[in-house]
Amino acid sequence: MKWEGISEFVYVAENESFTQASKKMAISTAQVSRQVSALEKRLNIKLLYRTTRKVSLTEEGHVFYQHCRSVLDGLDAAERAITNLQSKPQGKIKLTVPVTYGEQYILPLVNDFIKLYPEVSVFAYLSNQQVDLIDEGYDLAIRLGKLSDSSMMAKKLGKRKNYVCASPAYLNSHGTPHTLSELDKHSCLLGTLDFWRFRESGRTKNIRVTGKLRYNNGLGLVDAALKGLGIVQLPDYYIKNYIEDGTLITLLDNYREPDEGIWALYPQNRNLSPKIRLLVDYLLEHL
Repeated sequence: MKWEGISEFVYVAENESFTQASKKMAISTAQVSRQVSALEKRLNIKLLYRTTRKVSLTEEGHVFYQHCRSVLDGLDAAERAITNLQSKPQGKIKLTVPVTYGEQYILPLVNDFIKLYPEVSVFAYLSNQQVDLIDEGYDLAIRLGKLSDSSMMAKKLGKRKNYVCASPAYLNSHGTPHTLSELDKHSCLLGTLDFWRFRESGRTKNIRVTGKLRYNNGLGLVDAALKGLGIVQLPDYYIKNYIEDGTLITLLDNYREPDEGIWALYPQNRNLSPKIRLLVDYLLEHL
């Protein structure tokens, strides 16, 4: 008895319409209206404002809706958990990944994952802009560095280092900086930010740098550094091979910040489905 009208009320609240709620539930509008009215009568409280143009929640309705939504989400999660005990992971995963890191590391692992679970399909959007997971309907995001969105759940997949480096040819011509204050005497290759981040005396320090080139593309900055056009600060996955073979020389290592995280982010009000949990665990294992 206590459950009667709950689903109908939630659908009406979310669609702001009895008609739309009835279409989503595949029942008549009259039935939706009867169930919601019976619910209000049972609770002895008005949950919805009704006009000819719009349906909206009362203050009490807002409170009741939040609790009802959580209960229904819990029921959905319980049903999915039981169903997925008896079935293979399947369905679509929508994720967003930074461009270069995605190309080099994430997408190859996603391809391997799909070979293991062929009934799963993946839509991956590569962008260095942080998309809104909820508004854009994404299940998962891979983010690098410091996290700013506290409304998301995060699982650490790995870590990255940021290096300042330059070619031997540049250093031979312009000298090697040994302190942060010397950077203003050098041509710095800029990305999207006007500053580089360092660690000095136990504190993070942002140093404003200048130079002739500014690209919003890491590969372009790597190429400029290799050609002796200046000093660059980039994550390890751009320049690791060049550092190892001596094509680029690391600088100011004593000021380098601690390693930054590589994260899997997902909305905290969503229970991870088995296919997404499997993908996150697969990335964690192989990164």
